[in-house]
Amino acid sequence: MASMESFDITSGCDMQEVDNAVNQARKEISQRYDFRGLKIEIDFKRAENKIVLTAPDEFKIKAVVEVLQTKMVRRQVPVKNLRLGKIDQASLGTARQEIEIQQGIPTDLAKTIVKFIKDTHLKKVQASIQGEQVRATAPSRDTLQELIQQLKAHDFGLELQFGNYRS
Repeated sequence: MASMESFDITSGCDMQEVDNAVNQARKEISQRYDFRGLKIEIDFKRAENKIVLTAPDEFKIKAVVEVLQTKMVRRQVPVKNLRLGKIDQASLGTARQEIEIQQGIPTDLAKTIVKFIKDTHLKKVQASIQGEQVRATAPSRDTLQELIQQLKAHDFGLELQFGNYRS
């Protein structure tokens, strides 16, 4: 039997880089003139993969999100993996927003990726869901590289990463 080539499709963020981006955003916000004297908090909850923002109003929350996303882009954290929650009115006239950091590929999106791979009709390409990742196998490395190009061209709403190549 011919050997099969494979690779894994995953998604996630380097949490240390997220932490660094949050710290840089806090520093910038503390120094910006338009945020002087305001109670603005950026709380990074690493264990829960969440960032909680608190500010006086919705407009300031949006400005904080913009600063945070800019810092994340500079640190090469995929902004596509951030799920912005609804802006809620908290106590004492403040606004609050939770940002969820997507780690791994959710099952429904993994099914969509597998269906996309099957619909490409590439020769003898197989895909299987393995936990929070998808494994693609084919007899040819060239076929897998073509598959990677097609996956990169399609927008799944999540930053896909390709790794763990095996022969």
